[in-house]
Amino acid sequence: MLRALTSALRLPRPWRPLQTRSCASDGAAGDPEIQVRALAGPDQGITEILMNRPSARNALGNVLVSELLEALARLREDQQVRVLLFRSGVKGVFCAGADLKEREQMSEAEVGIFVQRLRGLMNEIAAFPAPTIAAMDGFALGGGLELALACDLRVAASSAVMGLIETTRGLLPGAGGTQRLPRCLGVALAKELIFTGRRLSGAQAQALGLVNHTVPQNEEGNAAYHRARVLAQEILPQAPIAVRLGKVAIDRGMDVDIASGMAIEGICYAQNIPTQDRLEGMAAFREKRPPRFVGK
Repeated sequence: MLRALTSALRLPRPWRPLQTRSCASDGAAGDPEIQVRALAGPDQGITEILMNRPSARNALGNVLVSELLEALARLREDQQVRVLLFRSGVKGVFCAGADLKEREQMSEAEVGIFVQRLRGLMNEIAAFPAPTIAAMDGFALGGGLELALACDLRVAASSAVMGLIETTRGLLPGAGGTQRLPRCLGVALAKELIFTGRRLSGAQAQALGLVNHTVPQNEEGNAAYHRARVLAQEILPQAPIAVRLGKVAIDRGMDVDIASGMAIEGICYAQNIPTQDRLEGMAAFREKRPPRFVGK
């Protein structure tokens, strides 16, 4: 088992930086439904994925899902990305969930294939090597909340509304909600929220532990985004390899018994020992100066 874990937890090879661009899937008509932006200055290291499908309130249709998958495939190979932030370009909405109007036109077989792709998207977000943050400045319902649950951290505006409301539409959560919500809140509370299809405000979500931070909404409608950037800025100065390995240790360790989890932690710790950043951290402590981590 340990040999298999060691192989699975190897660090990725060095990679090339991503060029900032908009994404459009092959054959997609109209404007791209997401934009990818690498921030500069004090925010260098933060990359944003901006969902911008105002006509459908950022509903997850085929094009939006394809563009998100394409962006994630490129971004995961970019070591310059230290924090990945998901936000909305549509005021009052984070993501309204799956595009049910589009789904109405699908056959039963096509629905199954699409939901499998949607589930795959959430798994790609959850497996992203760098920390991920969802900035929820509005509605995050159904698949929209499932997307946020796939992120490591969540920030919500007080005006945000979120919930796994699928049972009110004759459905059940199919993109990870039945698995990630109980891991976040516990089994009984997750069952209550899914069985009732209840909607929560940002403040209620924070009280339950569903989001890390809630902030009062501002006139521009982007208060959660600004708070998410502040949170990302707290992560930026830390050793990026140690942060990524910490994420692996937590995520893999939560799915096994504690003895196996301790073994996973040991494997991750061992991979960090030879890094330049570990030596830099020790030197900075000894010399009483801030460390200068380079991700090597």
